Amino acid sequence: MGEIQNQPFQLSFNASLKIDFQGSRVTSDGGLVLVRELDEGFGFGELIEQHLTDSRRGKNTQFPSPTCCANPVYSRLAGYEDLNDAQRLSQDPTFRLIGSEKIWDRGAALTSRLQTFETEMLAEEENLAGLARLNRALIGRAETMDSDYRTILDMDSTEIPVYGEQEQSAYNRYFESTCFHPLLLFNRLGDCLAAKLRPGNVHSAEGWEDLLLPEIERQQRMGKEVAFRGDAAFAKPEVYEALEAPGVKYAIRISANDSLERDIAELLPRPVGRPSQKPLVEYKGFLYQAASWKTARRVVAKVEHHAGELFPRVGFIVTNLTLPSRAVVRFYNKRGTAEQWIKEGKQAVKMTRLSCHRFRSNEVRLWLSVIAYNLGNLWRRFALPRRIGNWSLTSLQQRLVKTGGRLVRHARYYWLLLAEGHLSRRLFGSMLRMIAALPLPDG
Repeated sequence: MGEIQNQPFQLSFNASLKIDFQGSRVTSDGGLVLVRELDEGFGFGELIEQHLTDSRRGKNTQFPSPTCCANPVYSRLAGYEDLNDAQRLSQDPTFRLIGSEKIWDRGAALTSRLQTFETEMLAEEENLAGLARLNRALIGRAETMDSDYRTILDMDSTEIPVYGEQEQSAYNRYFESTCFHPLLLFNRLGDCLAAKLRPGNVHSAEGWEDLLLPEIERQQRMGKEVAFRGDAAFAKPEVYEALEAPGVKYAIRISANDSLERDIAELLPRPVGRPSQKPLVEYKGFLYQAASWKTARRVVAKVEHHAGELFPRVGFIVTNLTLPSRAVVRFYNKRGTAEQWIKEGKQAVKMTRLSCHRFRSNEVRLWLSVIAYNLGNLWRRFALPRRIGNWSLTSLQQRLVKTGGRLVRHARYYWLLLAEGHLSRRLFGSMLRMIAALPLPDG
């Protein structure tokens, strides 16, 4: 049918149906208001003002710094990849309402302003360091509600492929791609405590001390015991010594070699008789000293014989834990959750979207994605009922954040009328009550 300016569309198959577009009054991301309520309690806006310096002048300051920083964080949490969506989101009711009251009527910041904010203001040396402090301060407020006496730290690297001419991108032989190679540090609850964007061709453990040692010191000042888990990239004598000096317990995978296999020679032959359909698993702990080590250390071996496989599967872990060998392996295997958290960061908050030419601008983008991930993880930890408490961030995004709604303005109030689907009135009320009951810090 023909289109008349500012008039609704009529369709021939149903004369009673009319279609209209009201982008400034209709939203597809109504669930974000719950995260906004949570971050109000954590003082996210106050932390932005505390850790970031606003160097803008004149008309550039019409959008407050907390709003300009929160907007790209929330857009990532809602699944939008980059600033290309800012033009449309500037008129989205949810993105207007979660920002400063000054933008409720006129709309959020446009692409050009956010582009300048990200690539220029946040890329300043002081503000790049401020993003790291902001992220850690946000997690720090959550830690005040954690009574656990022990902290477990997991460190891992990952691949972020690039397809342009980004500075310091390089070919990585292990990943077989041109990429960046960031390093990430998590606690056992899934919070990303620190991150570092690195060139694509560096070793997987490059720069580990910059992330790990300050966090160990911070945790021990809080009176907590610290344990560390890492894959074979961190199997270095300088890592062991740095962990042993402050009394940190660790379990780090170590690559197999002839000397290690000689120490478990009795476990390698397949048992005589008909093989079991279930894997036969054996463990052994022993002292071992590599040529580059100053002292002998405990190594735990796990040997698995599987039906239909000619050779056993063998793994070695170097550790200073005093647990039984089987318990050491179970402890180490839980580091696999860190890989899952990295996967969530890539899929849900678009951690892989590092498409700026300048390396510094891509560092800013990585930090914005990390902060968005942490906000989503805090939502999962503190404001979800138990029956959905194990949902991934992608599930939260698709089932709760992506809730349609319509904004209605009255003389004294704004009404956001949400569609009832996965996010029901009962679930919404339950999460609001959980947020209100949190013993959140005052500052």
